[in-house]
Amino acid sequence: MTRLTRRTALAATAALLAAPAVRAQGAFPNKPLRIIVPYPPGGVTDIMGRLAAEAMSRHLGQPVVVENRAGAGGNIGAKAAAQAEPDGTTMLLGTMATQGVNPVLYPDPSFDPRRDLVGVGMMADMPNIMVCNPRRWNPANAQEAIARMKAEPGKILFGSVGNGSSSHLSQVMLTRMAGLDVVHVPYRGSSPAVAAMIAGDLDLLFDASATSGPHIRGGTLKPLAITMNRRLGSLPDIPTLEEAGVRGYHLSVWNGVLTQARVPAPILARLQDAFQKAMDAAMLDRLRANFTEPLVIPSAQLQPWLNEDAERWVRIARESNIRPD
Repeated sequence: MTRLTRRTALAATAALLAAPAVRAQGAFPNKPLRIIVPYPPGGVTDIMGRLAAEAMSRHLGQPVVVENRAGAGGNIGAKAAAQAEPDGTTMLLGTMATQGVNPVLYPDPSFDPRRDLVGVGMMADMPNIMVCNPRRWNPANAQEAIARMKAEPGKILFGSVGNGSSSHLSQVMLTRMAGLDVVHVPYRGSSPAVAAMIAGDLDLLFDASATSGPHIRGGTLKPLAITMNRRLGSLPDIPTLEEAGVRGYHLSVWNGVLTQARVPAPILARLQDAFQKAMDAAMLDRLRANFTEPLVIPSAQLQPWLNEDAERWVRIARESNIRPD
């Protein structure tokens, strides 16, 4: 009896000693996290990823680092995030391209972003801005630029931040809706495209408001029109393409945080809670300061919103008949 009691006591003591370790192991997060940005450093997605990482880190109690994994229009990074260990420590800074355009451009039976990724939270919505370098070409407005493109088919060098990007789709929509013929000059990301525009290598460029905004404010680039059907609060003087006479034109680009659909529900809820707390008044001000519009969607409505938006971009990508680089 004494021997049995001793064994029982030892077992009970071991259980008590082990309990804190079990609890600590089960706590989330108990190690650093990462956000994969599927584009090069310096672009709008990179900016949004770093804002999200900094803010979520404060509410998760762990470092959140940004890892840039560019290539295939964002598909390489998106696939890496989707196929990472579903423990909640790997997230993706997703866009309309990763969720809606890339499945058309880069069909892959082993990876379906709508099946494999789930929303943590939306950050921002923004237009692309049609800009020119006034030292190379200085049209008075978008109407004048469109008139010249019509008068000189196949002569205007129109840059984009990559084949299949929202920048490219903005251009394709404009040329189709306005009946234009231009020379598409794709670059691998916003930074090289903007650098080419500043150097005077392009006539026109569609670039995200978050990355072109500082150059517009500084006078290096001249804005002609935005792709949204409403003016941008942080750059209210720039007219829309619809105002310029391209009726029905509307294109906006969202950025948001996603993770694996296989992540356990309690961990997903923890990530979503941290993200919602991160989207406080200070974050909203920072998003507006980066020439974007905050996009806040409740967690319960997030997945239906993502699915509907992806369907819209799938249609646009197919109708545009674009091909990968």
